Amino acid sequence: MEMGIWSGVALIALAVWLGLLLFRGGFWRADRFLPCNPPDPAAWPAVVAVIPARDEAETVAEAVRSLLAQDYAGGISVVVVDDRSTDGTGGLARSAGAADVVPGRPLPTGWTGKMWAVSQGIERVGGIAPDARYVLLTDADIAHGRDSVRRLVAKAEADGLDLVSLMVKLRCASFWEKLLIPAFVFFFQKLYPFPWVNDPGKVTAGAAGGCMLVRRKALDRIGGIAAIRDRVIDDCALAAAIKPGGPIWLGLAEESRGLRGNDRLGGIWDMVARTAYVQLDNSPLLLAGTVVGMGMIYLVPPLSIPAGIAAGDGFGAAAGLLGWLAMAGAYAPTLRLYDQPVWKSLFLPLAAALYTAMTITSAWRTWRGRGAAWKGRTYGHAASKGERSVRE
Repeated sequence: MEMGIWSGVALIALAVWLGLLLFRGGFWRADRFLPCNPPDPAAWPAVVAVIPARDEAETVAEAVRSLLAQDYAGGISVVVVDDRSTDGTGGLARSAGAADVVPGRPLPTGWTGKMWAVSQGIERVGGIAPDARYVLLTDADIAHGRDSVRRLVAKAEADGLDLVSLMVKLRCASFWEKLLIPAFVFFFQKLYPFPWVNDPGKVTAGAAGGCMLVRRKALDRIGGIAAIRDRVIDDCALAAAIKPGGPIWLGLAEESRGLRGNDRLGGIWDMVARTAYVQLDNSPLLLAGTVVGMGMIYLVPPLSIPAGIAAGDGFGAAAGLLGWLAMAGAYAPTLRLYDQPVWKSLFLPLAAALYTAMTITSAWRTWRGRGAAWKGRTYGHAASKGERSVRE
C-alpha cells in the first residue's frame, strides 16, 4: 500500500480518538447513574423544588405532578415562578398542585430571565420551608421518575455532596431526535467528563439544568443565585461556583425525562444555536478552532476511506476506517442509553457536521446582534462575559 497525504490526516484523527478513549476520563462509557437502592439517611430532609416557567402551558402541569407524586418520606413542596407568561402557565401550575405560584417581577438589569426567576423562587423557599436542607432546581418541561428525589437526596446525604445533578433522558422519538439527541448527550459528556466532574481533585465542573439538587448552605456560601445572575449556560456556571467549596456529582437519569419534543430539525437547531457561541466565550478564534477540530475528529476518518482509495493511499484509507470504528465504538454506549441500534453510531459524523453548522449559526446570530435568544428575550453580544443587554 502506498502512503500519501490522507495517511497523515487520518493518522492524526485516529490518534485523537485513541487519546479520547484512553485519557478523557472514560466519558464515553455513559455509566454514571444513581444507586438504585441507596441507604436511607438517618432522617429524610425537606426538599423544595423551584421551577422557573415562562410560557410553558404545554408541559408545566405534568412537571408539577411528577414532583408531587414522588416516593419521598421527607416531604417535598413545589414553587413555580411564573415568569410573566401569556399562556396561562401559572394557573395550570396551580391547578396541578404547586404549593406556591410566584408572579415574576420585572427583569432587572444584569440578570438573565431564568436566573431572575430562580432567584425569586429561592427567595420564596425561605418563606414556606425555612428549614429545608435542599432545593431542587428543575425546569417546567421535565417529568421526574417517581423515586428520583429519594435517590438524589440519598446520594447527597451519603457522600456529603453540595450539588447532585442528572442529565434527564431527552425525548428521542422523531427522525431528527434520533439522529441528534444522543449525539448531543455524547458531546456534553466529552466536554464535561462525568468522572472528572465527580472527582473533587479535578477542576472540571458541570451540571445539567433540568435536575439539580443543591444544598442550601452551598448556595448561601457562593452568595446565592446572584453569583451567576448573568449566565446563559447557568447550570455549568453554578457547578463551577459550588465545586471549589464542596463536592458535586453529575450522572445520567434512567426514569426522569424531558417533555419537550423536536419533530423538526429547526427546533433542535434553535436550541443549540441559542448558546453554542456563548460556550465558546463569543470568541472568533475559539469558533475557528472548533470548526477545524470537529472536521478533523469527526469528518476526516470517514472521508479518508474513499479519498485514500481514490488516491491510491491505502494506509490513509485503513487509518480512516480505524478512526471511524473507534468513533463508533465510543458512541455506542450513549446510543444504547437511548435504546438506539449500535449501527447508528456510523452516522455520528453527520450529526457532528450539523452541530458544527449550528455553532456557526450561533456565532452569526450573535454578530448580527441577536445573541442568545429564548422565550422572547435576546441577550447581547457579550453574553458570556457578564456584560449583557437584554431585549424583551
